[in-house]
Amino acid sequence: MIITYALTFAIGCYCLGLLFNLWRIARGPTTADRILALDTMVINLIAILVLYGISRSTQIYYEAAMLVAMVGFVSTVAYSRFILRGDIIE
Repeated sequence: MIITYALTFAIGCYCLGLLFNLWRIARGPTTADRILALDTMVINLIAILVLYGISRSTQIYYEAAMLVAMVGFVSTVAYSRFILRGDIIE
């Protein structure tokens, strides 16, 4: 019973964090701020997926979290390389 309230509260906090990240992506003063907000957004999404998987007692959300983590890492590296060098593939 109390775990349901704790999971709901935690999911709500991470969703609020996602909204703050969206605000930073939209109004970030520099490109580095936008990249950092995008990476933090991926981390918050992974946490939401794991918490939702715990609340639903299923393992499919853990696999989805792993996929989001891999794609998020690659996209952050690719976006950073594009900003620094102007191309992704050398």
